[in-house]
Amino acid sequence: MKSKDVVVALAALAQESRLSIYRLLVQAGPAGMAAGAIAEKLGLPPATLSFHLKELSHAGLAVSRQEGRYVIYSANFGAMVKLVGFLTENCCGGDVCAPECQPQVNLKEGVQQ
Repeated sequence: MKSKDVVVALAALAQESRLSIYRLLVQAGPAGMAAGAIAEKLGLPPATLSFHLKELSHAGLAVSRQEGRYVIYSANFGAMVKLVGFLTENCCGGDVCAPECQPQVNLKEGVQQ
């Protein structure tokens, strides 16, 4: 992943509503969510949601598809993996990471700590 693309992706996530939208899309998995369901879940007006989804799509972090009359958005998991890989590629100097560097996942909540 190029540094320029990383900066665009991180800038897209550096806004509270977009970060919430992205986390919701990650939780939804590859099936994604309809735009209306995202707006309802997060309490965002449609125009505001549309703006934020456009920013996430432009950054390559979200993709959309048409299903009947609905637009379904999902996280671009490939881009997410590349972004995390870029951020951690030189972790611990290429050696096996120390335990404090490895994320701990709370399996009950699915949240990294």
